[in-house]
Amino acid sequence: MLTRAEELLLTFYGDDVTGSTDALEAAALAGVRSVLFLSPPSPEQLRRYPGVRVVGVAGDSRSRSPQWMDANLPQVFQALKALGAPLCHYKTCSTFDSSPAVGNIGRAIEIGIACFGSPVPVIVGVTRHRRFVVFSNLFAAASVAGTEDVYRIDRHPTMSRHPVTPMDEADLRLHLARQTTRRIAGFDFAQMSAADAPASLAAQAAEILILDTFDSATTLRTGALLAQLAAERQIFAAGSSGVEYAFFDHLKAEGKLSATASPAPGGPASKIVAVYGSCSPVSEHQIAWAENNGMAVIAADTAAMVANGAAAEAACVTGMAEALSRSSGVVLCTARGPNDPRITQTRAALERAGYGPNDSSRFLGEGLGRVLRQVLARTGTRRAALAGGDSSSHALPQMGIEALEMAAPLVPGAPLCRVYAEDRRLDGTEIVLKGGQAGEADFLGRLIAGY
Repeated sequence: MLTRAEELLLTFYGDDVTGSTDALEAAALAGVRSVLFLSPPSPEQLRRYPGVRVVGVAGDSRSRSPQWMDANLPQVFQALKALGAPLCHYKTCSTFDSSPAVGNIGRAIEIGIACFGSPVPVIVGVTRHRRFVVFSNLFAAASVAGTEDVYRIDRHPTMSRHPVTPMDEADLRLHLARQTTRRIAGFDFAQMSAADAPASLAAQAAEILILDTFDSATTLRTGALLAQLAAERQIFAAGSSGVEYAFFDHLKAEGKLSATASPAPGGPASKIVAVYGSCSPVSEHQIAWAENNGMAVIAADTAAMVANGAAAEAACVTGMAEALSRSSGVVLCTARGPNDPRITQTRAALERAGYGPNDSSRFLGEGLGRVLRQVLARTGTRRAALAGGDSSSHALPQMGIEALEMAAPLVPGAPLCRVYAEDRRLDGTEIVLKGGQAGEADFLGRLIAGY
């Protein structure tokens, strides 16, 4: 039986692994020991992580169908509910991109309602990542931690043109209404600020309530509302790491979490390995920076990975190991940006094999995971990066990892994480799981410097 000081405060399921480490970072920055597993942990596993207060599960539902969710998410949510934390969070990307057929957030919320009940608060804005929700409309900067302009999400230069789940609607009420028939309403900042906000929130007829979060005041108020709901029963919430930032900001303001020093930077590494399954413009700039600063860049033969995976993967491993012997870092990429001709070639290869274009994340991601594991084991490299939300979610399970814990901050939403694995060649390795929008052009330079 856990003591009061050891009781879980929050559990979460991340719909991709890069988003999962974003939530992990938000909790860790609050001074709360948090561990991210690749599947719901058993009591025996949890005993190996004393003092853990937040338990996450890194999933891949962002790239899955509603039918897959029906078959897989109920047992995950039940397992998390059984851990007893007052708040369970379905972690989505802060750009909320999803569709009725792929990564259906509405369907995930329906499954959550069946397990936990309603209403379900939806919190998407997270100011640290320059994502803002005002009157239920989502705005986002061109990149996380960047200084670029902020766009309404349906005019965002990347997310409005996402190859699988383009965002063509900024009003999250209308966006979710395409994915669920459950009643949806906004709970705007004026309602949130009212003295009777907790009672008003609980009395809403809607089953899904989208809260405004666009500054420190609305974030703190959101955390207070979550805590008040969770004091009455176990609740289920959906949205970005804004859930963790809001909840823990409130607990700190109430004196329910002790003040802790900010985690120290990770320090330099002698060499790094990076695998990019992202085709975003942000990733394109990072790969170009690496090439212009002495790192080796290897273009994966993605069509061959679909047609003859084992041989293509072996060629990648050999090429990366050889390149790493001559340079401080090596980058394997499946595309150099959104206009890379390999994207069309990969889709054609998938069609020839009888698959659809949305299967690319699984095919390429699983291959990238196997390649990265072999390169780390062969070369002894102790710091790595996996870039691309969808592909990384399929890559990480191929690496034989049990769990991750934040080791040090790097860029917002993409911390350095310590690997826990039975394979001694991987155990203790530091890895960054990075979405396509995270980091500036010099991200890989920061990865090798450790700050």
